[in-house]
Amino acid sequence: MASIPPSRSAEDVPKSDVQLLQALEEVVEREIDRHLAVFKEWMPHEYVPWSRGRDFDGVLAEGEPWAADQSPLTEVGRVAMVVNLLTEDNLPSYHHEIATLFGRDGAWGTWVHRWTAEEARHSMVMRDYLMASRAVDPVALEQARMAHMSAGFVSDNRHSPLHTVAYVAFQELATRISHRNTGRSSGDPVCDRLLARVALDENLHMIFYRNLLQAALEIAPDQAMRAVADVVTGFRMPGHGMPGFERAAAEIALGGVYNLRVHHDDVLQPVLRHLKILGLSGLGAEGLKAQEELGEFLGSLDGQATRFDERRAAILARREARRQK
Repeated sequence: MASIPPSRSAEDVPKSDVQLLQALEEVVEREIDRHLAVFKEWMPHEYVPWSRGRDFDGVLAEGEPWAADQSPLTEVGRVAMVVNLLTEDNLPSYHHEIATLFGRDGAWGTWVHRWTAEEARHSMVMRDYLMASRAVDPVALEQARMAHMSAGFVSDNRHSPLHTVAYVAFQELATRISHRNTGRSSGDPVCDRLLARVALDENLHMIFYRNLLQAALEIAPDQAMRAVADVVTGFRMPGHGMPGFERAAAEIALGGVYNLRVHHDDVLQPVLRHLKILGLSGLGAEGLKAQEELGEFLGSLDGQATRFDERRAAILARREARRQK
């Protein structure tokens, strides 16, 4: 685990965003070296079932129009794949956000560009899969892409670099879980294998940012604890602004791909436990207040997740009963 030696005095603790970025630069450099050492190169084209592909209608006279019955995906798999891909498509906006905040020089800049290059593979391979396998309506997908990317993305976590580091530590894990569960629910082994590979990248990204957050908690514990509390209590996935997101999110939640229970158990809790957030000592008044707020929120969220689980079970039971009839 990356860390800053605990020999800093109170006077050494950085106060400004610039000082924090400078203090973390050494950790970023170390984490880049670790990341590159464990990263396994892979080729997107190897995961796409090109032999399934055929021409679409339009400018190609012999092309075949898309029809829903051509898709190899389950309904929840199709909805989740579109949401996941449109989220990945907004990479230019994400790059702009983190490059503006972290800078394009030194270790921070090296990481920003490396992360962007790796993330670009994800949208590339997912779109190629969807087109080759005729899994979704290509016209509707392109129209949604244009609308979503034209709107851009503005982060909820511009308060400080620590807020962004905290956010991506959770969001990268959320993305990994969403991709992995989408693959498992897709009904297509090829899609499952592809998203499992994408999820491996997202997990490495999560580890990178989680290690940075660990170091930040040692450098500036009160500021970092406040950032974690703010991020967790106000968390939204980056695709929340896409067209039809609320309806799609409801289907994804009912399908078990991503919902309150998954968010609480598989995203928030693993990161918080790893960082020992709720047991962290040595905090000042602001840090203790943020820690208390976080604990109260997690208890409330667990209760909400339990109520959601009960409603979901009832809805699925009714759907099954109608199907049986």
